[in-house]
Amino acid sequence: MTLTAVALSGGIDSLISAHLLQKAGHEIIGLHFLTGFEEPGLKDDAAHPIHGIAQQLDIPIQILDLTDVFRRSVVAYFGATYRAGRTPNPCLFCNPLIKFGHLWSHAAKLGADGLATGHYARVIQDRDGRPHLLKGRDRQKDQSYFLARLSPDQLARAHFPLGERCKADVRGLAAAANLHPLSTDESQDVCFIRDNNYGRFLTEHDGLIPAPGPIVNLDGEVIGRHRGLHLFTIGQRRGIDCPAAEPYYVVRIEPEANRLVVGSAKDLNRRACRAVDVNWINPPADFPADVQVKIRYRHQAAAASLTPTDDEAAGIRIHFQKPQKAVTPGQGAVFYDGEEVLGGGWII
Repeated sequence: MTLTAVALSGGIDSLISAHLLQKAGHEIIGLHFLTGFEEPGLKDDAAHPIHGIAQQLDIPIQILDLTDVFRRSVVAYFGATYRAGRTPNPCLFCNPLIKFGHLWSHAAKLGADGLATGHYARVIQDRDGRPHLLKGRDRQKDQSYFLARLSPDQLARAHFPLGERCKADVRGLAAAANLHPLSTDESQDVCFIRDNNYGRFLTEHDGLIPAPGPIVNLDGEVIGRHRGLHLFTIGQRRGIDCPAAEPYYVVRIEPEANRLVVGSAKDLNRRACRAVDVNWINPPADFPADVQVKIRYRHQAAAASLTPTDDEAAGIRIHFQKPQKAVTPGQGAVFYDGEEVLGGGWII
């Protein structure tokens, strides 16, 4: 019997993923990791409510304390990206490093052949055994974007049991099997910030001291003051607080001058950008390559052309067929060929 590790968060998606693998004949072991940012009652191994999930499934479970590595990697990346005037995407960063990195290493030591998560995505293998990452069938829940930085080796041992299912199916399966998650809330984009207050988190856990500075328009005229650049992202309207005939939006963040540059909605349009540190799962056969590009998770993938730069370190050029709003440095640019994720890099 195949031993498969399942990353159990306590939510319904990972719970049903484990249930489906059980029904398919897998021997299951649950793994739950601690980030150090859980509620106080969720830090005690013996009393952790995740054991209730394991009991429902009748499987063993282990709790891994990844507090130190999580702080040194994910949280450090989060703070450093904001300090650089960019907007981080912790899930894109965490999945290859924590879930399919440290968690998988532990699973392998236990003798597991693969690691399953509750992501809505699919993996298929071609005749040569090479994995291909595809969108989930449920387009409203598709999470292939967050997996674009996994390597082919990581994908080869990944299981996504919900890839062919929709959320309604998952809820129905839970009800039919009398399985109950710890929480019915949808997962957060930034799981380690419970109150959604990024500014306070960065001050308390990264030591970032807010530095007020000027807000300027596209002509360089000072029209107001900001309370700290880390409180803003490209395309943001809230918090600018500068009276005008039409709303201002954040167009550019300039950390060197500590300036927030604002303009109108039309000033957010961009025809091109670059992405660096590109991870290719299955690269295009030729360049320039016509693909679809998502520039953030909830973005509708847009038709674009990819062109390599002369210097590999300078990344790849992305030229959109139609202008795209709020192309944000620090976010992931994920490249699709129809259903398939080809890879992804960081927008600069």
